[in-house]
Amino acid sequence: MPGEGAERRASRGASAIARRHEARHPVLAPLAPYLDDPNVTDLFVNGATGLFVDRGAGVERAPEWRATEEEVRDLAVALIGLGGRHIDDASPCVDVRLTGGIRAHAVLPPVAPEGTLISLRVPRQDVATLDDLEERGMFPAGVRRHLERAIGDRVNLLITGAAGAGKTTLLAALLSQTPSYERIVTIEDVAELRIAHPHHVRLEARQPNIEGSGGVGLARLVREALRMRPDRLVVGECRGEEVRELLSALNTGHDGGAGTLHANGLHDVPARLEALGALAAMDDLALARQVVSAIGLVVHVERRPDGARRVAGAGRPAVDGAGRLTIEEARWD
Repeated sequence: MPGEGAERRASRGASAIARRHEARHPVLAPLAPYLDDPNVTDLFVNGATGLFVDRGAGVERAPEWRATEEEVRDLAVALIGLGGRHIDDASPCVDVRLTGGIRAHAVLPPVAPEGTLISLRVPRQDVATLDDLEERGMFPAGVRRHLERAIGDRVNLLITGAAGAGKTTLLAALLSQTPSYERIVTIEDVAELRIAHPHHVRLEARQPNIEGSGGVGLARLVREALRMRPDRLVVGECRGEEVRELLSALNTGHDGGAGTLHANGLHDVPARLEALGALAAMDDLALARQVVSAIGLVVHVERRPDGARRVAGAGRPAVDGAGRLTIEEARWD
């Protein structure tokens, strides 16, 4: 928090470590020293090559880590099992959410030819507020006022950026400003959004079992969420045909909704949306009309080489002379 003393910050850090320790399963013991570090956001095990850790300033190798390929494979199998799924040669790529919110992804050989790969996304234990993000330099006070106004005016938001740029963190902080009497329904592949709000319910996609049945995708969950009378409907990451359901929902009176999207830059967003629209059998002209009607503001975030995350730009969807989607950049002074 702005202005908090060193003693209070240390107390928050100690509390975060204690909560991580309480939630830790014995399967995670080999990674305990890194999971106990409140600055760690990501862990990567690259087979017998080693462990790499991101503490917010870029990925660094952990020279003290030692494990054979067999040990790394056993760890991957145990982690995925802890998340309630199974990984083997028939299903060599699996993504799960562990107790405590850790997201685990593993890939086995021969899909990963140089050895078993494990990726862990470690959530921050303290939900970041807009005050926190402003203090970290994600945006100046002027940009914050525009973002808060968008939430207050129930503008439909699309937060874009590369993986790890801070899309989910920014979206959660913004949604925490939602009035307490509103109902927020979030839909994600793997539930990561942690919102400080009294009426937040989450839906999480389910991957099919080894026989290929039982899967529940994002597109279906969007349709189910519409039956739950959401005041704000949020899709944590649009990766495919669910973009059609999201745009349809936001075009039927569900103001104040939001979604996130992978994109390299603000002006790459139209091409990215067109690609997703094609997966949903939407042509470029139909997609443009739907986006302009459904999305009021696009906010792009980026991660700098030093690890700092910031709002890099914002814009409003528009249609060009050929009927294609474009982004008109907003000037926030």
